[in-house]
Amino acid sequence: MTKITLQGILYDEKSSFLKGPSLAPPLIREAYHSNSANYFSEDGTLINPELLDDKGDYTISEYFDIEKITTENLEERNPLLTFGGDHSITFPILKAFCEVHGQIDILHIDAHSDLYTSLDGDSFSHACPFYNIMKNKLASRLVQVGIRTLNSEQRENAKKYDVEIIEMKDFVTTKLPTFQNPIYLSLDMDALDPAFAPGVSHHEPGGLSTRQVIKMIQEINVPILGADIVEYNPKRDINNMTAMVCAKLFKEIVSKML
Repeated sequence: MTKITLQGILYDEKSSFLKGPSLAPPLIREAYHSNSANYFSEDGTLINPELLDDKGDYTISEYFDIEKITTENLEERNPLLTFGGDHSITFPILKAFCEVHGQIDILHIDAHSDLYTSLDGDSFSHACPFYNIMKNKLASRLVQVGIRTLNSEQRENAKKYDVEIIEMKDFVTTKLPTFQNPIYLSLDMDALDPAFAPGVSHHEPGGLSTRQVIKMIQEINVPILGADIVEYNPKRDINNMTAMVCAKLFKEIVSKML
């Protein structure tokens, strides 16, 4: 039976506004196992725990320990899904993926392009991972969807590295991105409108609906080598609503990985 490797990264030291995403991984697992739902994805695939090689949650002391942990968990060459954590974790994770798979195409779903060169004096901030990924040539193609916070610096960096951005104001579900190569999927929960996912640090109105994100995942036309679900902040959640959205999206991603 095909296994999906699962790791949780308990890390939010690079968050610029609020702490809290380090608490997310066990709560996403709890929502996945909740008796209020079941283990099926919408295409009828049973996403039961036996499919998952769950490595558990890692407390991180040094930022680039994330790369070492990910490298170890990629040894069996299974698709790897990560529960974060703030979005800074994606850069060291992609460093590990690049070592194993070479340059990779990325689908990045987010309210923010995370293309700052540096934020508040930290070049590894959660606002910077995709600048670092492109600067270090870890991705052959980066497609960003749902973006609605671009400033001048990020537009310049997007142009510099040929980042393909589908801004939220231009988003239509009939024109979703397509790929030729296997991808890494990075899903920031603040891509969703706060009405659908209130449990995030940065409430950015005018975002995607849960259904639009599900459709985007279901329409991915190539294999998914790895994925992360990041920036869920339980401290701001309401009745575990965002945790359940994370669990729902997790099942849809695993279904596509299989």
